[in-house]
Amino acid sequence: MPGTSRRALFKAGLAGLATWPLSSRAMTDTACVPTSPAHATGVEGQRKAELGDGTYLNPIVAGDRPDPTILKDGDNYYLTFSSFDAYPGLVIWHSTDLVNWTPLGPALHTNVGTVWAVDLCRHGDRYFIYLPTLAPGGAWKIHAIWADDIRGPWSAPVDLRIDGCIDPGHAVGEDGKRYLFVNGIRKVRLTDDGLATDGALEHAYRPWRYPDDWITENFAPEGPKLTRRGDWFYLVTAVGGTAGPVTGHMVIAARSRSIHGPWEHCPQNPLVRTLSEAEPWWSRGHATLVEGPAGDGWMVYHGYENGYRTLGRQTLLEPIEWTEDGWFRARGGDLSKPLPSPRGGEQSRAGIALSDDFSNNRLGTQWTFHAPRPNEMQRVRYGTRSIRLAGAGTSPADGSPLTCIVGDRSYQAEVTLTLVDGGEGGLLLFYNPKAFVGLGCTADGLRVFQYAEEQTWARQALPTRRVRLRLTNDHHVVTWHHSHDDGRTWTRLDTRMEVSGLHHNVFGGFLSLRIALYSAGAGAVAFSDFRYRALA
Repeated sequence: MPGTSRRALFKAGLAGLATWPLSSRAMTDTACVPTSPAHATGVEGQRKAELGDGTYLNPIVAGDRPDPTILKDGDNYYLTFSSFDAYPGLVIWHSTDLVNWTPLGPALHTNVGTVWAVDLCRHGDRYFIYLPTLAPGGAWKIHAIWADDIRGPWSAPVDLRIDGCIDPGHAVGEDGKRYLFVNGIRKVRLTDDGLATDGALEHAYRPWRYPDDWITENFAPEGPKLTRRGDWFYLVTAVGGTAGPVTGHMVIAARSRSIHGPWEHCPQNPLVRTLSEAEPWWSRGHATLVEGPAGDGWMVYHGYENGYRTLGRQTLLEPIEWTEDGWFRARGGDLSKPLPSPRGGEQSRAGIALSDDFSNNRLGTQWTFHAPRPNEMQRVRYGTRSIRLAGAGTSPADGSPLTCIVGDRSYQAEVTLTLVDGGEGGLLLFYNPKAFVGLGCTADGLRVFQYAEEQTWARQALPTRRVRLRLTNDHHVVTWHHSHDDGRTWTRLDTRMEVSGLHHNVFGGFLSLRIALYSAGAGAVAFSDFRYRALA
C-alpha cells in the first residue's frame, strides 16, 4: 500500500474537521438514551438478554445480526441472518425459550456473492433457506439451499432463476401450493419440491403508504414474511428504508383470506417505528411473527443501538397482542426497559466464548472471511493450537481478512502472531476495505493503519517475528498495545483512534465494525491464543 504523503495527511485532517459534527452527534444521541438497567453478563462478560428474574433486556442476539428470519420447529426455535460478504455464512442459531440463543454452525459454504435478507422455513421433512445473492458484476438472483437436518449438511445453492429480486418470503397457500414473495411486493409459485419456479413473477400487494411528511430513507417495500393464523394470511412488510434517518424503517401488516389477495391494510399501521433519536433503538423494522412456547405472540426484528451503529443491526424481540378484530399490535413499549420473558420454554444456553485457542475449527461459527475469492479456504491450515493463514494482497484493503462479529459496547481482544517466511499480519477493527484501523507486523517492524491506509510516519522498527497485539475499544475510543515477551509487559501505541463513524451511514454496505486478523504478502502468519473479554 502506498505510504501516506503530507498532502494526504492534510486532507485527512480536513476530513476529520468535516466529520467532527458526526462524532459529536453520535455522542449527543447516546446521551439522549433514557437511563436503563444494566445488561446481564454471560461468558467473558458478554452482555446477554436473560436477566435471571423472569425478564429480558434487548437485544436477544447482540452484534451484527440483521434481517432475522425465525422458524418454530416443535419445541425448538432457529434463527439466521443476512451474512452479506462473510463466508462461510448463514449461521444457524438455536433456542428453546426465544431469549437465549447459541450458534450451531454455518449453512452456506459456496460463495455466491453478497447475501441479503433470507427466509428459513420447513416444508414436510426438509428445511430450506431462500437467499438473495449478488455476484460481482452480476444481477440479484434468488438461490435455495436445503437440508434434511437443520444442523446440516446443507446442499449447494440452487439458482431459482428469479432475477432482480431480493428478500424472499416462503408461504404455502390455501391451494397447498408453495410461493415466494419478494420485494415489491410480488410473488411467484414454486414447484412442489421448492427448488424451481412454476409460473411467472406477478404483482401481489400494494403496501400501505405512510404520510408524505414522515422522515424516511425511501419507500422500499421489502422483507415480506407470511404467517397463517386461522382463516387469515398475515403479510408483514418492512418499508421506509433500513438505514438512513433513524425514523425511517418500520413494520406494517396486511391480511387476506387467500394467498392471492385481496389484501387489506392493518388499521394500526405502522406497528413498529422509531419516532425520535432519543429512543434506545433506531431504524426498527424487518419483522417476522412467531408463536411463543406458551402459544402467545411475538415479533422478531432488527434495529441499530442508539449511538452504536458500529455494532450493526441487532436482533430484538417484542411481544404482540392479538386483538378481538383479528389484528395484532406490538406491546413492548419502551425497549430500554426489561420485558417479561416468554413463558413455557426450557431455558437455553446463551452465546459462546469468543476466546479461541484454535484447537477446533470455528470457521463460519465465529470466524469468516470478508469477500473471499474462490479458493480462499486454501489459505487456512490448523496447527497445534494455532491457525496458519497464508498471505493475500499487500494490506488489509486487498487481502480478505478473517473477521469476528462482536456485540459489546466496550471490549478488549489480544492475539499472538508468529510471522512465517517473511509474512506480514496484524490485528484490526475492520468495517470494509475502505474503513479499518489497526496494527500490522512485518520482519522490519510495526505498521499503523488509520483511515484505511498505512500511516507511514508512525512506522516503528521493532523485533516482530513473534509479537502479541492487544486492542481495547472503550465506547469507540481504541487503544493499541504490543508485547514482545508473550504478554508479560506491554507498550502502548501513542496513537489512539476514534471509530464511531465506521458504519453504514458513512461507508455503505450494511455491515458492522468487526475484530479481524489479516495476513498479507508472500509468506504466512500463525495466529494463536486469541482472547476476548467485554468491559463494563
